Order: sequence, then structure tokens, then C-alpha cells
Amino acid sequence: MPSVDNSLLNLVQFLVPSAKDDERYRRDLIEHCHDILGRQSALHHKHAVLLFLRLLIDGSVENPSGVITSLSLEPQLPLPSVEPINVGAQKHKRMDKEKTKAVILREHRARLGKQHISEHLLLRDAIYLLQGISGSYVKFSENQQSKNGVVFVDDPNYQIPISTRTLIHYIAEIGHLYSRVSAFVRSKEERAAGTIEQSLCHHLQEQLAQYYRTIAILETQLTMNTTNVMEAEGSEGTRSQYVGLTLRRLEAWINDWRLRMRMMSVCVESAKAVHGGALVSLIHGYTDNGDPFIRDFTNQLLEDVSKPFFSMLQKWLYSGELQDPFGEFFVALNPDFSTLNTVRPSVGDFLEAGVTMDQKDGSNVQSPGTRLWESKYQFRKDLLPRFVGESFGKRIFSTGKSLNFIRYGCHDSDWVATRDRLNTAGKTLKYSDIGGLERSIDTAYRIASHRLFEIFFEKFKLLEHLAALKNYLMLGHGDFADQLMETLGPSLARPANTLYRHNLTATLETAISSSNAQHDPPDVLRRLDARMLEYSHGEIGWDVFTLEYKIDPPIDTVISSEAMVQYMKLFNHIWKMKRIESALSKTWMRIAGGSRTFLKLKDMNIRQELESNWHRIRLTIGEMIHIIRQMQMYIQIEVIEVRWKHILSFINKGQGDLDSLIAAHNLYLEELVSKALMINTKPGKEDVVLDRVRKMFGIILQFLEAVDAFYNFSLAEAARRDQLQDRMRGIYSAVPSTDPDVAETNRRQNVDRIADYASSFSDHALALVQSLQNHTDTDCKDLATRLNFSRHYSQSKEKETQAKTLT
Repeated sequence: MPSVDNSLLNLVQFLVPSAKDDERYRRDLIEHCHDILGRQSALHHKHAVLLFLRLLIDGSVENPSGVITSLSLEPQLPLPSVEPINVGAQKHKRMDKEKTKAVILREHRARLGKQHISEHLLLRDAIYLLQGISGSYVKFSENQQSKNGVVFVDDPNYQIPISTRTLIHYIAEIGHLYSRVSAFVRSKEERAAGTIEQSLCHHLQEQLAQYYRTIAILETQLTMNTTNVMEAEGSEGTRSQYVGLTLRRLEAWINDWRLRMRMMSVCVESAKAVHGGALVSLIHGYTDNGDPFIRDFTNQLLEDVSKPFFSMLQKWLYSGELQDPFGEFFVALNPDFSTLNTVRPSVGDFLEAGVTMDQKDGSNVQSPGTRLWESKYQFRKDLLPRFVGESFGKRIFSTGKSLNFIRYGCHDSDWVATRDRLNTAGKTLKYSDIGGLERSIDTAYRIASHRLFEIFFEKFKLLEHLAALKNYLMLGHGDFADQLMETLGPSLARPANTLYRHNLTATLETAISSSNAQHDPPDVLRRLDARMLEYSHGEIGWDVFTLEYKIDPPIDTVISSEAMVQYMKLFNHIWKMKRIESALSKTWMRIAGGSRTFLKLKDMNIRQELESNWHRIRLTIGEMIHIIRQMQMYIQIEVIEVRWKHILSFINKGQGDLDSLIAAHNLYLEELVSKALMINTKPGKEDVVLDRVRKMFGIILQFLEAVDAFYNFSLAEAARRDQLQDRMRGIYSAVPSTDPDVAETNRRQNVDRIADYASSFSDHALALVQSLQNHTDTDCKDLATRLNFSRHYSQSKEKETQAKTLT
């Protein structure tokens, strides 16, 4: 095939110019081409293929007949016949240079019967799409099934190439996002929205205004393009090249808006599910992006959107006032407290406002001050922006609460000065100054907390009240406790229904005036009162008597009603221990002096028997005194004094806020109760030790009653024996009223009762020591060591075990 060889020769020399001068190299290339063409078994019209390749390289080639040869790549269309090219000396002659590739392609499309639509017509539709409007040839789909919601209108005379369709899809994406953003802005304008959402809409509206200006510029360019195209149109309908707006240039021009619209669309979709601070937090999450454009755009968006949030934050942080009509801030007002904003609340105010009070043991567990501090405002973590953080959010919450409480709960006249100290520079909080925000939060938190501490400890004397609770309800004033026990003892031994509160109050005042308690501040003493708990039939005064220390707002914020219940539990336990200690001391002194009377009997038998009995009684009483005093020392020194030192250390530091002060007092009281009552942390064994102690107290009282009965018997027996001795000496007095056999029976019964109670006490003491040894608290284990002096109870148990074994 000479024509094929000539075409290959021309093609090789054109593609590889160095082959013109090297015949061997040229021949190798031609052979290689023949090998490639020979392997293509399905390739026909090889000469036409070579000619088409030449056309792509050189533009066009004239065949001898002067006809432009054009090829179609579609295999189903018939290929035109190609006349052999006369290569001769001139080889190939070039086609007319005036016919460009665009003209050739247009002529080829004309042969196919369908022209490509004019670009300036698609440009008009593209401008419409950018505004969310359907055009003549491209429309937005209502069912949203196609990509970006775009469909192309079919035209029998024109077609739109795939590359152009793809480009229009890119352009339509911006229009689709624009429609979404614009619809969101209009919807928020039609209905009430929060201030942060309004700021978002305002920022979006500004962005859309810039977008409208860009569209206006593009429309101007399109108008100029249309004029140029009409002037460039030839009489034959062919279009010349022109310089101006094209789809490619349009796409490049608005590419920046694609990123903006995407970010705005994301914010719009997010705003449908969240609001307020949560929306600010969500937008802030988009700043963690490596793209500087997205990061800068989001920062600017946050700067505008967060202005209402920072306005609310500044008002709360510097004034303690909450101005949040749409519920967007992370601090919320409890609706029940809306009427308690300008007056010092009392219990009656709370009940009128519909605020319920929890009841426990017949008293209000949560006092008005506690409810005002803890429940008036609520911390909503879900509305806290992430750039603030939970720790700083809690500080902001505490600072605003402190200022509000200073003004409305404490009625501090200097609260305005405190407010002015918080923002002396008049600095405005904003998103772009996060570092300044953190410093402002720390400063405001420190100033507000310090002022609140000053009010509580200087104006309302909180430390004096804590010391009063320690001295009176925990019997820290030893002489006061002794005087109260001495004056109240006879009255409390009577049935509870025979006691009256005014008599108890008078006795309390006598105990105060007879002790060093009289030197305490009058405000402390007027709060101290004696009252009776609810009693049942058969109870005596010892069972229902208690001291009461009255607390009023705002001190009840720290020393709440629930805390007072715990203090009363401590008092009841320590008071019972004091009663046992007093009873043991009186009994010991009584028998120590009375034994001189009935142990001087001349009858050696009875004297030896009584001496032996009283010796065992003195040993048991000494054992009881040892245990009671060790427990008293444990409570007063290792529990109360150590914990008092801890809370004084916290107060002297002056750090933290009112919440931390409340937490410190609660911890102080919790440790007092758990250690003084020896509560075990093991499940199911919490009150085991306390129950043993209370049972042991009951046994001691029964033992002392038996001892008193035996003491009276001993005195009576001594008198009877003296009468008998007098009769033997001839001195007659009253006839002895007791028969000797009856007296002996009474003696043995009393001795047996005392022995039973002593044995029961030893058993309970041993069980108490063992329980303390297995206690989870180390202080309780140390108490067990002191109670079990010289391993007394352990050895006693071993002796009993050995005796049982021998038996």
C-alpha cells in the first residue's frame, strides 16, 4: 500500500525530525509502525486513520481534489472514502490556513445534523441558576432527583456537550446553596428568632448582599458579551472567536463563592437543630480546619454571630443580671424564683411563689437561702460554647450567681462598688479576644468570690456561728455541758409528757449564766434554744430533749436545714454519752463515800461478802468509765478538733467561691457524723458499731440502776445489823423491818442482776472492740486499740473459751 507507506513516512518525519537525516533510524521507525498496525486486526481504513492523526497535529491536509477530509470516531457511522494523496516531490500540501480547528469541528457537527448550543445562551441560564432561578435550557428540578436539582431541556436542533453539562452542574451548586441560605433568612424574618439566630441572619444577609453585587457585575459582562456575539455573527451563521465572559471564566470567578455558600449552608442546616450557645459552639467547631479560607470565614462569622452571646455574658459576669429573653444563654432562671428577685426571701415567700420545700424529720431540709443559691439559676451545659470550656463556664456561672446573691440575698449596699471593680477598664468581651476573655473571667471570679467571703465572715459572722455549733451542739464548752447536765438531770428523768418547753428554756439560761458561755456574743446566745422532739408513750425527757441553734438567711446557705439535722444527730449522740459519763461519775462518788458506812460492820461474814461484791462493782464501773471517756476523747479530740482545724485552714486561705465553701462545710460535717457515729462504709454494716454502742449505753444504765438498788440494800442491811447489835447490848430501838432470810434473798438477787449486766456489758464491749478492729476507718481502728487496754477483752475471751473447753 504505497499511500500508507507515504503517509507513514510523512508522519514519522513530522513527529521525529531527526529521522529525516538518518535513513536507518527512519526505516526502523516505519517498520515499528507497520508492526503496530499489523497487530490491530480490527482496524480498517488505516490510511484514513493516519490522515486523521495528521489532521490533529497539523490542523488540516488538502487531498488532491481539494476536499477537507473529516473523520468520525463513532464506529457505527460510515467513514468517507479518502483519495490517495499525491506525495510526489511536494509530498503533502497543507490545507487552507484560514480554516481553524473550531471551523472543522463545526462542519463535522453539521454533517451529524445537531449543532452545539451557543455558549452565550447558556451563560444567560447560568446567571439565572446562580440566583436560584430556572433558565430556558437548564432548570431546577422540583423533585430534587438530579444532581444539584438540575435538569436539561431537550432540543431537537441543539445539544449540550457532557463537559459543558458538568460545568453547569458546578455553577448550579452555588445557586442551589444560595436558595437554601436565602430561604432560611426569609423564614427567620417571618417568625420570632433568638438574638444569636438574628445575628446569624444578619451576617448571612451581608454575605448575600456581596453576592448580589457579584451577580450584577456578571450580568453586565453578559450584556457586553451578547453585543459582541451579535456583531461577530457572520452571514452564514458562523461565530467568530471573541474575548469576554465564558462558562469557564464564570466558574473561576464564582469559585470563591462556592466555598462561602457551602459554609453558610452548613450553618443554616445546623441552626435548624440547635440554638443559642449551642449554635455558637457548633460554628466554632468549624474553625478547626486546615484551609485558611474556611478558617478565616468561620472566624469572621463567629465574630458577628457571637456578639449577642458576649453581650449576655458581659451583663451576667459583671452585674449578675440575666438578660436572655429567648433562652440562648447557658445560665437559666428557674421560673419559680422569678418573683424572688428583689426581696430577701423567707419561707412564706417561697411558699407563695410555689417553691416546694422538702420535708424530713419534721423540718425543712432545704432552707430558703440554700434554695435561693442552689436553685434560682441553673447551669445548662448543652448551651455552653466549646471555646469557653466547662471549667470557665462554671466560673462564669458562679461569678454571676455570687453577684446576684450579694445584691438580692445579702442585700449588700456596696454591691455597686463591687460591680465597678469587676470591669474598671470598661472592656468589651468578644470572640477575637479569647485570651482577654479568660483573664476577665478569672479576675471577675476572684473579686466576686472574695467579696462574698467578706460578707459571710465579716458582716454575718459565719465563723462565730460555726464555733457556736461546735461549742454547744457538740458540747465543746465543757463547763456549760456540766451545768446543763446538772440542772436538767432531775427534770429529764421524768416522763416526757410532763415537761414544758419554757421550763427547759429557763434551765438553759441558768446553765449559760453559770458557765463561760455567758461571755459569747449576744447574737449567738439568742439563737440557742432547748426543745422537745416528738415523743411516744413511755419515753422520758432524756429520750426527746435536744438543743437547737437557729439559723436564718443568708447563713442558712452554708449551714442549711439539712446540716442542722446532722448537727442535732451529733448532739443527741454526744449528749447520751455525756449522760452516761455523768451517771457513772455520780455512782462512783456515791459508792466511794457510802462504802465507809456499810463496810464497817462488825459481822465479818457479811462485811466480807459485801466487800467482795462492791469490789467487783468498782472494777466494772472503772471499766465502763474507761470506755466512755476513751470514746469521748476520740470524738472531741480526734474527730471534732481535727476536722475543725481543716475547715479553719480552708477559711483562712480565702480561696474558691460560695459553692466551694458549702462543699467544705458539708465535707466537714460529713466527716464529723461518719467518724463520731463510727459509720462503716461496708454495705449492710453502716450502723453496726453505732447499734452496739447504743445497746451498751442501755446496759450501763441498767447496771447503774442495779448498783443503786444494791447500794440502798447495803445501807438498809447495815442499819439492820446495827439494830441487832444494839439489841444485844441492851439498847432497844425500832424493830428490824426485814427478816434475815429475806435480806439475804434480796442481796443475792441484786448481786445476780449486777453480775448479769456486768457480763452483758463485757460481751458488748468485746463485740464493739472487734467491730472497730474490722472497721474501714483507721481512726476507729485506733480507738479499738485504746479500748482494748492490755488486750483485756481479748484475754477475757480466750479465758472464757478455755473454760468452756475444759467443761
